[in-house]
Amino acid sequence: MRAPIFQLDAFTTRRFAGNPAAVVVLDRFLDDALLQAVAAENNLAETAFVVPSEGRYRLRWFTPTVEVPLCGHATLAAGAVVIERLEPGRDSVVFDTASGPLTVGREDTGYRMDLPARTVRAVPPSPALSAALGVTPVETVTDGYNYLALLAGAGDVRSLQPDLAAIACLDRTGVVVTAAGDGTYDFVSRYFAPAKGIPEDPVTGGAHCALVPFWAARIGKDAFFAYQASRRGGELTCRLHGDRVRLHGSCVFYLDGSIEV
Repeated sequence: MRAPIFQLDAFTTRRFAGNPAAVVVLDRFLDDALLQAVAAENNLAETAFVVPSEGRYRLRWFTPTVEVPLCGHATLAAGAVVIERLEPGRDSVVFDTASGPLTVGREDTGYRMDLPARTVRAVPPSPALSAALGVTPVETVTDGYNYLALLAGAGDVRSLQPDLAAIACLDRTGVVVTAAGDGTYDFVSRYFAPAKGIPEDPVTGGAHCALVPFWAARIGKDAFFAYQASRRGGELTCRLHGDRVRLHGSCVFYLDGSIEV
């Protein structure tokens, strides 16, 4: 069978920046092993698989090695595909996912996305985490999936060169590092998840589900302009709204084609 595939750069207004994602459109979900094989073949941080369902869409996400319960940038990309390619003129779409219903809608020059906020809790300092990062965090919390490590300054986040093999051996699937922003940004971050086949994710919507409540509690704001300081880099406008995090970003189409499986 042949299926449409799109590749987009998410959380950016220009190609070759932000976070690339593949979006594959199916009439039904294929066997899990085949979906994983397609994601491994694409070799991007995430491949999103979308299936139409009574005016909505079902959505799943796979890294090159595992299925994940939530992926922000690939959800943004999937929303752009529905709104711009599958149903031109449509203003919003609801995806039914393992993390509940997620809405992506057109807004200004980009798209808004609504994701569940993640509660963070403080954890004791971890020598293994400090060794993996090569720096001792000022504070460490967890959102249940990842460690979130507060560093002293934005420069520390930007220049960090962690031991990825050591991060892959930690008791969390990923590590977010963050610090107060420099310039126009409220905060900066980076995200490492080698255990999931993602050495460093360029721009991570899911990480901001924890970052936004974390920074809201620290500085008493509910709206932020954030920067993920990977090599590709990406900007996100974020807002905490009750138990939800609203993210705004743009997408740029890079590839339209088809796959044969």
